[in-house]
Amino acid sequence: MQVPLLDLTAQFAPIRSDVLRAIEAVCDSQRFINGPVVEGFERALADRVGVAHAVGMSSGTDAILAGLMAAGVGPGDDVVTPTYSFFATAGCVWRLGARPVLADVDPATLNLTVDHVAAVITPKTKAIIPVHLYGQLAEMAPIMALAASRGVVVIEDACQAIDAAEGAAHAGAIGTMGAFSFFPSKNLGGFGDGGLATTNDDALAQRLRLLRGHGAHTRYHHEIVGGNFRLDALQAAVLHAKLPHLDGWTSRRRSNAARYRWLFAEAAARAGITIAAPAEGPTPDGTMSLPVERPGVYHVYNQFVVRLGRRDAVKAHLTGAGVGCEVYYPVPFHLQQCFASLGYQRGAFPVAEAAAGDSLALPIYPELTEAQQRYVVDAVLAGMTLTPAVADATR
Repeated sequence: MQVPLLDLTAQFAPIRSDVLRAIEAVCDSQRFINGPVVEGFERALADRVGVAHAVGMSSGTDAILAGLMAAGVGPGDDVVTPTYSFFATAGCVWRLGARPVLADVDPATLNLTVDHVAAVITPKTKAIIPVHLYGQLAEMAPIMALAASRGVVVIEDACQAIDAAEGAAHAGAIGTMGAFSFFPSKNLGGFGDGGLATTNDDALAQRLRLLRGHGAHTRYHHEIVGGNFRLDALQAAVLHAKLPHLDGWTSRRRSNAARYRWLFAEAAARAGITIAAPAEGPTPDGTMSLPVERPGVYHVYNQFVVRLGRRDAVKAHLTGAGVGCEVYYPVPFHLQQCFASLGYQRGAFPVAEAAAGDSLALPIYPELTEAQQRYVVDAVLAGMTLTPAVADATR
């Protein structure tokens, strides 16, 4: 059996005619930049997230970048980010000449907590970027309270977390601004790059729109220096056509996550594998941990990430068995060569370093069948029970 990490062809088949009709309408109009198609999608997303403004962007990276620019972040400023995330979270800070101030993450969720922020916040801190990693909200209420007490902007990196929520609070509607990605692998993915920034602040929304068009509301008259951060009308049309299906896709991701839990519990007992709570250090051989869903949180499972001993050997075994898997993320920011001048050393953030060494994302896409999930579970446990000599030979 072959089980890809993501099967976008299976997603596309039943909605093909709707998506192509939306693309055709844009082609017939020949309005590819801004216009009513982009504005309609922005309004739909603002309503869904529960914010006053949604501003289409060229990518999730550019949504973060534009948010930082709108907040006035620049040289001499500090921005607190987790050290464990996709590169853009810290890379955008660096691009503006500001300093990423890195923090470790919670071992259960791999998200930033208020204690982590409080431990590293400085008088120069201009912004905090909590990441809703893998589709689960960080603990936003205490982070927002700390930020308010310091007069600090909060930009939610919700690039993996569209529709994620805690109670009535939705990702992208809690912070000063939010950033979403519509990269094809996301729960709502386009046919290329795309993103969105959200805010309830009228002035920030105006500034975000200004920034995405080279700082000009009137053509060739530039009020500020911005960039070309626009969301293409073709991408907006594709995303708007796919949007009605998002509830069903998310529900099936959550159902697949629940099924993995009982399949792993059932099979691990037979295989002599221990399923334990995530620890601050590396996961021992013969042990694995499953994703932890905080009480009251609506996790949207952009990724289903397990942690296990001898991760690399298991990954090699899965690849040989035809199971797609991926490491998100193998190198924390503080150990990236490009950030060496920040002065962090190995051992500075033990949870992030442990997760980088033992985490593995398994297929979780909505079209995944029970038979495929059973195959994935059996393959994972078979990889974990290989003797070290055999496991090393499979690398």
